[in-house]
Amino acid sequence: MAATVAAVLFGLALIFELFGISLEGLVTPTTLALAGLTALALHVAGYGSGRGGWRRGRS
Repeated sequence: MAATVAAVLFGLALIFELFGISLEGLVTPTTLALAGLTALALHVAGYGSGRGGWRRGRS
């Protein structure tokens, strides 16, 4: 899930950069790229992967 969010944010950053779009200085290609990097880092760390998480099996 986090990887999909990262891909969407990177795509939006690319479109914003190509067309020179900036929404009132708040949403720029740089902020979208940084948000994408954050989502990608969360994905690599294991958050949002949809797996069980901290379970160790039967107890």
